[in-house]
Amino acid sequence: MRVLLAGGGSAGHTSPLLATAAALARLEPAVEITCLGTREGLEARLIPEAGYPLEFVNKVPLPRRPNADLLRVPGRLRGARNAALEVVDRIRPDVVVGFGGYVSVPAYLAARKRGIPIVVHEGNALPGIANKLGARMTTSVATSFPDTDLRHATYTGLPIRRMISQLDRSALRAEARTSFGLDAERPTLLVTGGSQGARRINQAVAGASAQLGAAGVQVLHVVGPQGEASPEQTGVPYVVRNYVDRMDLAYAAADAVLCRSGSNTVTEVSGVGLPAVYVPLPIGNGEQALNARPVVDAGGGLLVSDAALSPEWIGTALAELLTDADRLAAMGAAAAGVIPLDADEKLARMILAARR
Repeated sequence: MRVLLAGGGSAGHTSPLLATAAALARLEPAVEITCLGTREGLEARLIPEAGYPLEFVNKVPLPRRPNADLLRVPGRLRGARNAALEVVDRIRPDVVVGFGGYVSVPAYLAARKRGIPIVVHEGNALPGIANKLGARMTTSVATSFPDTDLRHATYTGLPIRRMISQLDRSALRAEARTSFGLDAERPTLLVTGGSQGARRINQAVAGASAQLGAAGVQVLHVVGPQGEASPEQTGVPYVVRNYVDRMDLAYAAADAVLCRSGSNTVTEVSGVGLPAVYVPLPIGNGEQALNARPVVDAGGGLLVSDAALSPEWIGTALAELLTDADRLAAMGAAAAGVIPLDADEKLARMILAARR
């Protein structure tokens, strides 16, 4: 069986693609997987590193509102569809799978023209334009969140890496804290703004470092590849990293996390039972707040707007949370029961069932 997986531009599309590829290989070892992406996105590095062949199409952004760039979309889309057709005709996949974003539209159009079955996976609670289109071409549609309004939707959850979905945080805690140079016993806050970091989060948490230190709270702060933080020295560990490739260890080290609420982050954090303070990205169409809502409503997290996140709030409300073990335990238990962690295999089985 040959499968073409289309997705890229961000970790939100690339991470579930890779998790699904791994699940397909486990379920059907003879499967031949090819990926479709762009040269500019994270997929250009991550997919080859994972060992999968990667074909390219040009990026075709779809404007959310009418503007001058909208006039250029038809020509760009024809070029990208023709590039996708060339790939499809060369590798002859049995199924084309799209994860949304720039790459999926030309893949869907090429698959429909050649009569190849399509499977759609929508990562966010609020579906994007690409997958709204894809859902009109197939009945095999999977969603990451239960209330996503998408034609033919089946709620599967978001495929995530098995190193996360099967993580035993308690078993790894001592190793994790040692590996980051953290104290073995202090309450620990993990801070991350996602794959690119988040300047406002970085500044707000660093600005609260004195209050966090006074409360005895240590911090593992992942600032992003280009990010920075300048915390005050308090004698309580405050570890700054630009990037962490072992997020399983970061999650195991933490008692709570302050983070954005992209779909991957929400699924991973809630799945491993970490209490979270979600700070949705303030741009876009509001999908990040919707992603976090099921976990927040279940009691597994708090939702704080980007504008409301301040050093003062972190130094008081968040410090109080980190020093309340009973509240942390209740929130962690509530978070762990919200989002399924077997979406990789559910989606892989949907793909296998869709083949011609």
